[in-house]
Amino acid sequence: MHPSVRYRTFSAYLKKRFGGPTRKLSLNAGFSCPNRDGKLSDQGCIFCEPSAFSPFGGPQAPPLIQQLRQGIEQGKSRGVRNFIAYFQAYTNTYAPVARLKDIYDTIWAFPEIKGLAIGTRPDCVDQEILDLIAGYSKNYEVWMEYGLQSVHDETLVRINRGHGSEAFLHAVTMTRKYPELKICAHVILGLPGESEVLEKETAGIVASLRLEGVKLHPLHVVTNTSLARDYYEGRYQPLERSEYVNRVVRFLERLWPETIIQRLTAECPEQMLVAPDWLRDKSAVLREIQDTLEREDTWQGRYVKL
Repeated sequence: MHPSVRYRTFSAYLKKRFGGPTRKLSLNAGFSCPNRDGKLSDQGCIFCEPSAFSPFGGPQAPPLIQQLRQGIEQGKSRGVRNFIAYFQAYTNTYAPVARLKDIYDTIWAFPEIKGLAIGTRPDCVDQEILDLIAGYSKNYEVWMEYGLQSVHDETLVRINRGHGSEAFLHAVTMTRKYPELKICAHVILGLPGESEVLEKETAGIVASLRLEGVKLHPLHVVTNTSLARDYYEGRYQPLERSEYVNRVVRFLERLWPETIIQRLTAECPEQMLVAPDWLRDKSAVLREIQDTLEREDTWQGRYVKL
């Protein structure tokens, strides 16, 4: 990695891959989640409020075709010509294969779409589903985005995740049978009970898997969640910005150097964010991460033995 490039950014990867700026279109295809519909629980993860995590995250999302058309039109007005359809809200493999195909096939109507990204739980994929998804790789770059959050089962129980780390490892093993599929792991820093040491252990496990992508973001408190109740009652305190930045840097140092960093912070609708307040300034967080990497003369993969 060149000294001026402290970590592999997704924007640079997409520009090289598709020859210009590329935008992910966050979509709500009307899926549910086994951790919200009663199959595993009806509570969901302690931090989860779907309407806070995508433009169409609420229950009254417009038709999928309309979401795609609107997102593409907005992107084109800003000079973007290439798009990735990102099925984000809820669990986007949690349905019979026939229904999944009908939903994913919606993207065929839009030649501007160059990629397909599917966000899901690692306990909600099987070979039949992966067979279906792998078929799209003939025409699109395809990403499977698995919610890991932490490799520590005690933490996963604490946040009511509804699966253990073994489910993630199993999903990665299954997906690796399809070399045309890329894998991105979602990891949250600042989870209740998680120290920097534990987060470094998560980074080490993720690095050992040599995944194509990783998303990091701070645990933030949004309305209508059990985490919000814990926050108001003094049982949870979010990381300060400087502490979060430090943990990101320590995580990056232990991550496989070829992994693409798709995200380093989070966004939340203004009216739904409870804490921390610093989350409102995304650019400041990213600048501080870059400044810290430069000041400490460190980089992604620094402590990984190649």
